[in-house]
Amino acid sequence: MTAERSIMGIEAAESLVSPVNSHNEWDPLEEVVVGRLDGATIPSDHPVVTCNLPPWAARIQGLAAGFRYPRVLVERAQHELDQFIALLQSLGVIVRRPDPVDHRRRFGTPDWSSRGFCNTCPRDSLLVIGDEIIETPMAWPCRYFETHSYRPILKDYFRRGARWTAAPKPQLTDELYEADFRVPEAGEPMRYILTEFEPVFDAADFVRAGRDLFVTRSNVTNRMGIEWLRRHLGPGYRIHEIESRCRAPMHIDTTFVPLSPGKVLVNPEYVDLDRLPDVLRSWEVLVAPQPDPLDERLLKITSMCGRWLSMNVLMVDENRVIAERHHTSMLRALESWGFEPVPCELLHYAPFGGSFHCATLDVRRRGALESYVG
Repeated sequence: MTAERSIMGIEAAESLVSPVNSHNEWDPLEEVVVGRLDGATIPSDHPVVTCNLPPWAARIQGLAAGFRYPRVLVERAQHELDQFIALLQSLGVIVRRPDPVDHRRRFGTPDWSSRGFCNTCPRDSLLVIGDEIIETPMAWPCRYFETHSYRPILKDYFRRGARWTAAPKPQLTDELYEADFRVPEAGEPMRYILTEFEPVFDAADFVRAGRDLFVTRSNVTNRMGIEWLRRHLGPGYRIHEIESRCRAPMHIDTTFVPLSPGKVLVNPEYVDLDRLPDVLRSWEVLVAPQPDPLDERLLKITSMCGRWLSMNVLMVDENRVIAERHHTSMLRALESWGFEPVPCELLHYAPFGGSFHCATLDVRRRGALESYVG
């Protein structure tokens, strides 16, 4: 009887159709996880966090770390987030949400302790490749248990047939970080705060184009992390590095954003067009327009995201693209390139980690695994 039940269980599992299926950034969007602002806490003043900030902002970070974000920021961002979710639902997209978390609670390992940050950006901690969701080994100690708020969703997807993987949990000891790290000045050789002590990466340093993934090495993603994912995915996938000229790189989705088969949006400040991978020779490279000047006070408190959040768009399908209403230059450019912009507001979400692409994790897009590069 036990053997029979075991066999029946295997057959039942094999007959499940995974609710997770996403191979690229542009197939028709059917289901998405959207982040949550509840309980958001200003992240710790660990060097891996503050290295991406100007010195004046790093000092403020040290004083404010562990406290709640100011209510005025949360309320404005929440209003915009609610409108964004309503827009997705009006487009027929299923929206899932993580559990609320009190990020002020302290946690730790035998080597360190920290408070949390927030769960506003599922794009950072979770990577979807086909029918698999991978929990990523993030380099910020304050994000160590961030995926726990998504566990009810992950368990549900797993029970329904998805593959669920967690990369090796990093130690995050001092050996992972360069002592006395300093952001390189313009003209200096590039350097990063991370050593190769262990594999770490944020999912948001990767974008997908079927069998080809593109990645930026950054202050949250090291070469060992890239190599771990390359070996994990195996010979069916190729990972190509996009060199970034950003002096404090973190996340690819303000640098290099595939929009549709054969079209990619690039940041002219961060990307040398002559040094793109050869596999993109047949692609149309769309150069992002200079971002519109916005509220300087807001830009100061969103310095980790920077002014190029105008590129942080979400494709609904190959034609429709959700983009920030205030970035009119980007809206006009997208329209001139043959896309159909869907304007929406998420400007005040930036202090919590990003915009439309950062705030979402597309878990199901209607399409199959293909190769799009030459």
